Amino acid sequence: MLTAFDNIQMLWKASLLLAVVGCLSVTSQTFAQEDPPAEEPTAAAAAEEPAVEEAAAEEEAEPVTLESLSAAVETVETETGWLWTCIAAFLVFFMQAGFALVEAGFTRSKNCVNIIMKNLMDFSLGSIIFWAVGFGLMFGASPSGYIGTTDFFVDGMVDGAYDNWELAFLIFQTVFAATAATIVSGAMAERTKFSAYLLYTVAITAIVYPISGSWAWGSLYNGSGWLEGMGFIDFAGSTVVHSLGGWAALAGAIVIGARKGKYAADGTVTPIMGHSMPLAALGVFILWLGWFGFNPGSTTSLDDGNFARVAVTTNLSAVGGCISSMILSWIMFGKPDVSFALNGALAGLVSITAPCYDVSPMSALIIGLIGGVVCVLSVLFFDKIKVDDPVGAISVHGVCGAWGTLSAGLFAQEAINGTNGLFFGGGVSQLITQLIGIGAYFVWGFGVSLVIFLVIKLTIGLRVSEEEELRGLDITEHGMAAYPYLQSLESA
Repeated sequence: MLTAFDNIQMLWKASLLLAVVGCLSVTSQTFAQEDPPAEEPTAAAAAEEPAVEEAAAEEEAEPVTLESLSAAVETVETETGWLWTCIAAFLVFFMQAGFALVEAGFTRSKNCVNIIMKNLMDFSLGSIIFWAVGFGLMFGASPSGYIGTTDFFVDGMVDGAYDNWELAFLIFQTVFAATAATIVSGAMAERTKFSAYLLYTVAITAIVYPISGSWAWGSLYNGSGWLEGMGFIDFAGSTVVHSLGGWAALAGAIVIGARKGKYAADGTVTPIMGHSMPLAALGVFILWLGWFGFNPGSTTSLDDGNFARVAVTTNLSAVGGCISSMILSWIMFGKPDVSFALNGALAGLVSITAPCYDVSPMSALIIGLIGGVVCVLSVLFFDKIKVDDPVGAISVHGVCGAWGTLSAGLFAQEAINGTNGLFFGGGVSQLITQLIGIGAYFVWGFGVSLVIFLVIKLTIGLRVSEEEELRGLDITEHGMAAYPYLQSLESA
């Protein structure tokens, strides 16, 4: 039963649709008036004119009903939702360039070609694997709530016709899967065999990411997940994508060990500086842009304009993280550190990815400010325990992803999405649900990835030789240098 408000909203949309159609009609008539005069009609054509006019009159005589207008509006909304989902997917795909530049800028010049190849291949391989296997495990029918069982090798065909929504949803989810795999690359940069990287990229996009993804997002297409049933909030993937990738990166960094010269025997840390802050900064700005596809795009529809609200919360959290990490690094080290500020922006973006739909702009700013502080302290903590992460991926994605997921249980507002966080009159039940989700993804992401990396290490090997590491992976793994002139000077 439609309410009075629903009828008013439907009539408003219908009026808007008729206005657009009217404008198009006037425009087409204007263009027609600018055409050269038509030739005089022949006798046969003149004889046919009355019949054509009668048919047109019959068509015009069909009454316009609320039901027909409703169907037209629904068709327009559906197709614009497909369009928005694809545009958002294209923005998230561009994040691959951002990840490549951040990782390249934060590492040494002798490993840039290797980093480019890894980012290129994790998307290329990941796209095939996710299309063939991952999508079905994540979004197929899931009677148990733990793993999908249908929709493998997606062809988009339903009853002999293409289901274009399935294809739009597939491309959107494919770029998310590639993001989860890319996160691991940064934490294991400058010492990983390229062949080993290809193997664990396949494992992450085929098994690690999609199976756990079904727990929280299964019902987005065809299945249902056990965490969803508990009311777990992760709108765009602070935990489903980012924490999972971060915990996999932690497992990889532990198994592969630190880069040569990073930690002295007495426990002191020797900074290994990245070769290009401009590249890293450009990468962060590209990622920031891509996040407007990542978070607002997760509405997968125009959603009465709610994607705009999500864009605002996303941006406020990003600037909050950037500012707080800059201030904290300034206080701790006496100088405002650009690398911490750049990672702080990413920390704010990761932090808001789970609660972006459910919190107010003010809450989003607070979440980002806390995320920036958490990121700086986390980077220092992992250095203290000698876990070498060249780009801070574990801190930015793993730790800040967990914080962002927890923040949904603190700041969610009932007026926005029917859920109350602890700070807005809600009980502790939502907070407990968020903690269960965080814990489940840590156990799965870290545990399964640890097994995968140990198997690779014991079979084909995970790490390059010391000589290859010192010379650089560009030459030893790929036979070329990102900066040939610089390479020749270093070899002279």
